[in-house]
Amino acid sequence: MQNVHANVENAAEPIVYVVDDDAEMRGALLDLFMVTNKQASAFSNGMDFLKRADVSARGCVVVDLRMPGGTGLDLQSELASKGSKLPVIFLTAYADIPTSVKAMKAGATDFITKPFANQDLLDAVDHAIRLDDERRKSTAELERIQGLVDTLTPRERDVMYAVVTGLMNKQVAYQLGISEMTVKLHRMSVMRKMQSRSLADLVRKIEHLQRG
Repeated sequence: MQNVHANVENAAEPIVYVVDDDAEMRGALLDLFMVTNKQASAFSNGMDFLKRADVSARGCVVVDLRMPGGTGLDLQSELASKGSKLPVIFLTAYADIPTSVKAMKAGATDFITKPFANQDLLDAVDHAIRLDDERRKSTAELERIQGLVDTLTPRERDVMYAVVTGLMNKQVAYQLGISEMTVKLHRMSVMRKMQSRSLADLVRKIEHLQRG
């Protein structure tokens, strides 16, 4: 069963999803997040979480490593298969180094051993939410740049990708088999469509897109 605390009406607020089969632990974590003004929802198992939670929402998941009916690692794997990039923080009563290494390699942002200091968990949650926000901003910027690139004609793209490698107009003209004046015209159009006032800005956009 899902429990929700504080600010549920504000979908823009990041959500801390708690997944733990221990009812006492779920309650304690929800109380902790409530008193620190964080929106949180709790689930007793991974299956219930995956069915009911909005895994595209801002926030993070705090999940117990060992639960009946599916481990925290199973949940992490399921999130990845759904294309969700929600940061995952693992809680465990066992200091299992191989498992923690596996979890971190799979993208976990933290691995916290019970019992833990409340502030350590809050710090881990704040860090995970910052990472999620940074990823979302980067994704939005990538989509914006790709949208600009999509407005270019095939020839404009050819000119743009040649220019950002550092070639002079006459070198681009020779490489593409067109006149230097045509290169200049295409280059002006590229700068306008890509909303770039300088070559440096255009290069930054393309490098960001290629890093993806």
